[in-house]
Amino acid sequence: MGDVLSFEDAMRRRAACRGRDQVFVFTNGCFDILHSGHIALLTEARLQGHYLMVGINSDRSVRALKGEGRPVQSEADRAEVLAAIRHVDGVVVFDEDTPEKIIEALKPNVLVKGGDYTVDQVVGRKTVEDLGGRVHLVPLVEGKSSSGLARRI
Repeated sequence: MGDVLSFEDAMRRRAACRGRDQVFVFTNGCFDILHSGHIALLTEARLQGHYLMVGINSDRSVRALKGEGRPVQSEADRAEVLAAIRHVDGVVVFDEDTPEKIIEALKPNVLVKGGDYTVDQVVGRKTVEDLGGRVHLVPLVEGKSSSGLARRI
C-alpha cells in the first residue's frame, strides 16, 4: 500500500530510489472513476520497475480537461483510493493540465501510459528518453473508460 505524498515528499522518494539504484516508474491520469482498466494499467506499470509513482490531476485540472461536473470524486478521495492499491507505492497530485513539469522534476526511468496514446503523443516522453529512460504503453481494456461510466451513471 502506497502513500499520498506532497511534491516535496515525492521528490525525496525519487532521490531514495536513485540512491538504491532502483527503477522509478511514473504514470498519470485523472483516475476519476476507478475501473478494471485502471487496475490493468497500474499492474503493468508496477512490473516495469521497483517503485511506482502515480501522478493525478488536481480537481481544477480535471475540470479543465473533462468539463463541468468532473471530477466525480475529489482529488483527496482519488489519491487515497489509488494509494490503497497494492501496486502503487506513491501518489502525488499535480495542478497543471499536463504532467510535464512533474515528469521533468521526478525524471522517471520509465513513463507508462495507456494504449490510447502513441509514444509520440506521450507528454514527458522527450524528457524521459533524453535521460536514457523509456516509455511503456499498456493496451487498453476494451470497453472500460471513466467517461463512459460517468455518462452511464
